[in-house]
Amino acid sequence: MTQPVIGFAGMTHLGLVSGISASEKGFDVVCFDGDTARIEPIRQGRLPVSEPQLGDLFTKNAARLSFTADPAGLARCDVIYVAPDVPTDDQGASDIRPIEAMLDAVFAAARPDATVVLLSQIPPGFTRMRQRTGRTLYCQVETLIFGRAVERALFPERYIIGCADPAQPLPAPYAQFLAAHNCPLLPMRYESAELAKISINMFLVASVSTTNTLAEVCENVGADWSEIAPALRLDRRIGPWAYLGPGLGIAGGNLERDLATICQLADRHHTDAGVVRSWIANSRHRAGWAARTIRTLLLDAAPKAAVAVWGLAYKENTHSVKNSPSLATLAALPGASLRVYDPVVQASAANHDSAVGAGSALEALAGTQALMILTPWPQFKEISPADIASAMAGRLVLDPYKVLDPAAAKAAGLDVRTLGRGAANA
Repeated sequence: MTQPVIGFAGMTHLGLVSGISASEKGFDVVCFDGDTARIEPIRQGRLPVSEPQLGDLFTKNAARLSFTADPAGLARCDVIYVAPDVPTDDQGASDIRPIEAMLDAVFAAARPDATVVLLSQIPPGFTRMRQRTGRTLYCQVETLIFGRAVERALFPERYIIGCADPAQPLPAPYAQFLAAHNCPLLPMRYESAELAKISINMFLVASVSTTNTLAEVCENVGADWSEIAPALRLDRRIGPWAYLGPGLGIAGGNLERDLATICQLADRHHTDAGVVRSWIANSRHRAGWAARTIRTLLLDAAPKAAVAVWGLAYKENTHSVKNSPSLATLAALPGASLRVYDPVVQASAANHDSAVGAGSALEALAGTQALMILTPWPQFKEISPADIASAMAGRLVLDPYKVLDPAAAKAAGLDVRTLGRGAANA
């Protein structure tokens, strides 16, 4: 059977990762973006996103990958994914105009028999309103995770597919491409698929919010959340993969967008979204943990004390700083003297008048009274607490994600504060 040619329109994070991953499955892939300034660096191997494995797969599958700023290149494709990232504002509201513009460009360039699939995050009702006579349009739920995007694209848990008629078989080229990923297919009506992605994120937010709420209680009653979480993972009603790691609120943009969407839908249809608004409030409260703690333990008494910051990205293994807890923390410390380092993100992203970039994690510690580890990059785990203690002037470390080994940190004389762990247990 001849392999279909797969197209991806929109070379931001979603489209680029999905396109390169499709080539790893053995398909010829056309990657389109009308912005020549975005396409040309990619052609030269300078990828605009940071994801584990992505660069290696780009090099390995170069012969299968075609990058173009000319929409005519999509005429080769049997299946075309519309996949630009959807920008959101500070309130989590989506701007779907780029999706509509890209969809228009794809329909204009695609062959009449090509299958067009909306992969971008879209609100319920979007796909049905964009159907066109004589065209085949589907929507597919993406479940990529920043920092694990290639893994998720290559080995998806399932594919949720929005259809005009879920009872009808999928077009053969589309079905052939999906079958290469060897996962369950869940066809359903458009609106169900669109809401399914939001539903997944709502359950994740519930887990995150519950974990953060209880972890904060632990910090104040002498309990240790890391001792409690294993018991929850063994409960089949909760499970081994639950989000049970305390964090600095919800970040990255995708979850916030879905929270905002549900609030908007509830207001429009006069349903209750009080629990969702409570999650938003809880997230904002938890995001302030590091700023509150560093002020209480250091800056209120010594406002000019130098503080090292490890990590600016919103999470490890990604370049994204969208709704980054680290940047929110720095914004809440306008007068602090900061020395910042991130393995991928430039120090200028801190957007802080008193922030100075450092060339390495240890270099950032020179002369500082405290360290805040605000992104749990794997590289930071490799740095010994003894070396940290030797490099910095003070001993205070805010380690919300428990990057450092507690016993080694204690042996090095560091005063480590961690989410979900009371000071008496530090």
